[in-house]
Amino acid sequence: MDSTTRFGDTILAIGMNTDEIIAAHNNAEWCDIVCRTHGIIGAFHPHLWASRRRTPPYYPDAVTLDADATAEHILQIVDSATPGCSIKDSFARLNLLPAGFRILFEGDWILRGPEQPVRASESDIRWRRVRDAGALPAWEAAWSGGEVVTELFRPALLDHAAVVVLAGYVRDRLVAGAILNRSGAAVGVSNLFTTLGDLGDAWPGCLAAVATAFPRLPIVGYESGDALVAAHENGFTSIGRLRVWIKEGGEAKTR
Repeated sequence: MDSTTRFGDTILAIGMNTDEIIAAHNNAEWCDIVCRTHGIIGAFHPHLWASRRRTPPYYPDAVTLDADATAEHILQIVDSATPGCSIKDSFARLNLLPAGFRILFEGDWILRGPEQPVRASESDIRWRRVRDAGALPAWEAAWSGGEVVTELFRPALLDHAAVVVLAGYVRDRLVAGAILNRSGAAVGVSNLFTTLGDLGDAWPGCLAAVATAFPRLPIVGYESGDALVAAHENGFTSIGRLRVWIKEGGEAKTR
């Protein structure tokens, strides 16, 4: 009999990449948290998390949790009849072209061990936890590049035990940010940004804040392009590929 290990309701063979599984679960939990702050209740099923209602902008309608998830199962749950439906294919295994989807982007799951030292920051950015809901509009405006604030990130996030919203300041000017979410086996970092132009310079201070908020846990997330290079330069290792699909005609992005 093959040895197995359990993550949530998913039973996995030991031979599978459990780090990749952990990263996918952590990201699905974050998507679930965001959706619930908008009154949208997703659910964890065998092999995937999914919402029957269309999720908020930038967030997928489904996230696969292991390599056994099938397109047929996902499409039975999500609203794929209208443009904009997006699916995070956490193991880059699905073929959703016949269902009218296209690949929006691909990226790498990343992992950083808790034993790795954080290099000293050469930046003037000072990081602190956002506790005041009144600070969220400015945070979202900086994250979105000054676009209209949509209240994507709602005050309920600040009260969630598994979530920490970080803001980085130079003097009194908000110039950076990130969001942390703790799951059972890791802490995820998402939505990392800086208005100063170089994510590589933002990572050291962010990582120090992660170690303070959630010590002794591995850090997971996903990135692509220049953001992936910056993560590698700050001690992250790529542990697997993911792919995000979107229904033809849709322009949403996902986290």
